Amino acid sequence: MQTDLEQEQALDAREQARFNMIEQQIRTWEVLDGTVLDLLKKIPREDFVPAQYTGLAFADIELPLAHGQKMLSPKMEGRILQALEIKKSDRVLEIGTGSGYLTALLAASAKEVFSVELIPELSKNASERLARHSINNVTLEIGDAANGWPAHAPYDAIVYTGSLPVLPPSVQHSLAIGGRLFVVLGDAPVMEATMIQHIAEDSFKRYVLFETCLPPLINAAQPQRFQF
Repeated sequence: MQTDLEQEQALDAREQARFNMIEQQIRTWEVLDGTVLDLLKKIPREDFVPAQYTGLAFADIELPLAHGQKMLSPKMEGRILQALEIKKSDRVLEIGTGSGYLTALLAASAKEVFSVELIPELSKNASERLARHSINNVTLEIGDAANGWPAHAPYDAIVYTGSLPVLPPSVQHSLAIGGRLFVVLGDAPVMEATMIQHIAEDSFKRYVLFETCLPPLINAAQPQRFQF
């Protein structure tokens, strides 16, 4: 059993690791929005990683989850939040609940979050973690949302937590006018973090934010490939 001094030292070490994560990983990857950085300080990432990886909660890696899935790296979570510019009035769709940590960050920023996960065990684990932090503006659903999830549309923001070779055309039509969609598009090793904005009824703006590489989403739509 830890003494009070040992508990205090462990807490200090954890907070130093969190500080280092933000200053050395996230800021240096051009995440400078104060609101985003404050959220990353406030919501404890270590409570959303699998128990066996608690010691790596602040590492610059994608941590393994069940069923071969991975948790996004801290800097990717920061870039996603900064790019989407979530407002308190926003309704958000997250495709791929994963660990539930990005879900928690989105929920702290938005009015309501709908998060869809294909693997029931991951959704259940995320539900328990969110409940422990009294996060109650999230609706978790189980299903295949690779081609979108129009059930609660229109959304002010949509985020894919796995990469897609191509974006299904129908997905962007689930955005409200003024809505934003974040997705990593392409095939390894060349992928692009892409933002799509719904400008007007039939008008969309697409631009590349940065190059990266992200594990593919299960059942992602595949492009037509030329065969000899």
